[in-house]
Amino acid sequence: MSVSATLPATAHRRGSPGFRRITLALFAAGLATFTQLYCAQAVLPQLAQSYRLTPATASLAVSVGTGGLAVSIIPLSALSNVTGRIPMMTAALLAAGVLGLAAAFAPSFEILLVLRALQGIALGGLQAVAMTYLAEEVDHRALGFATGLYVAGNGIGGMTGRLLASLLADLGGWRLALGVIGALGLGCTALFRLSIPASRRFVPEPLAPRRLAAAVGRAFTDGGLIRLHAVGFLLMGCFVTAYNFLGFRLLAAPFRLSGTLVGLIFVVYLAGSSSSAIAGRLADRFGRPKVFWITAVVVLAGLAVTLSGHLALVIVGLVLVTAGFFAGHSVASGWAGARGRALDAQGAAVYLLCYYLGSSVGGSLGGVAYGYGKWPGTVAYGAALVTGALLLGLTLRRGAPALRRRILSVAGEHR
Repeated sequence: MSVSATLPATAHRRGSPGFRRITLALFAAGLATFTQLYCAQAVLPQLAQSYRLTPATASLAVSVGTGGLAVSIIPLSALSNVTGRIPMMTAALLAAGVLGLAAAFAPSFEILLVLRALQGIALGGLQAVAMTYLAEEVDHRALGFATGLYVAGNGIGGMTGRLLASLLADLGGWRLALGVIGALGLGCTALFRLSIPASRRFVPEPLAPRRLAAAVGRAFTDGGLIRLHAVGFLLMGCFVTAYNFLGFRLLAAPFRLSGTLVGLIFVVYLAGSSSSAIAGRLADRFGRPKVFWITAVVVLAGLAVTLSGHLALVIVGLVLVTAGFFAGHSVASGWAGARGRALDAQGAAVYLLCYYLGSSVGGSLGGVAYGYGKWPGTVAYGAALVTGALLLGLTLRRGAPALRRRILSVAGEHR
């Protein structure tokens, strides 16, 4: 008998008290995760100046965090089957906050990188489990909406981390910025723990490395899942590259903005929070294939607009990039999770592994593009990544009926 067959029939429906508590708790968790994970982006110019680093080397402060998160997702996801979803997420958020505070006192760049990597590993415990918790506890008819709200919390967290870090770095340096962000993460941890309802549909399982390996392996045998994993890698590589190096561009001629003004521009992250929730609803209504490819086109259009020498147009382009990215990620991550469950595969966990590897590897390679071609080279690099994601999305759209029949057939075999 499959695990899904043993679950009680009652799931939290949209509008119920339990559903509202879940969305509030995971919104706070997403806020904590992404304020801490990406606050370093806002202080990359200060780190480069303080330690006399190139932009590409300074960007390692972001890459090691997302790399640590990537490698921890699958093992911590498996461990949560034993410990439970809520204890794992709570421990992850608590450890990340403590490590964030410690990073503010790092005596060297190398130690800062170690602490950032450990913080990323800790945050993997949240990212590995949140989507699984939603899939277990939320009624499937509201899953797209709940996923969209969770991703919205991620978006607001990314905006808050960058904006707050920029303001604090101008006031008291990057150490103050990282310390305050760590304290904010601990506050969000408390809100998460007070809000999250107890698991109603979780069924504990013994740790089974062979079964885990088989489930991970199945995620790489299905062509649709492989393409979705590649989509996450490519989209994230483009997005993190844009935000890693846009600050360097805006601080230099012809813009010559202050760090605080650059930070204020990160308010455009709100566009991602809105678009992810909207994309989730549209995917529930019209299907993921019909919604996804539009999001990639929006990102490409935004990248082109950022080439302008006018600040207002650069901001408009960044809005489009942000909105399109978060909408695409919301659709693709939900798609991978649903497909993985049908195939009894670690679809969501492997998607997140590839997604954060895209941030780590793609962002680092983006530094090479910026070093050689400045912003036009960075845009060309990002556009190549998104074009690849778009082409993959179009193949998924054309193959959707056959792939859906295969999923239903495999799901029936596991009942």
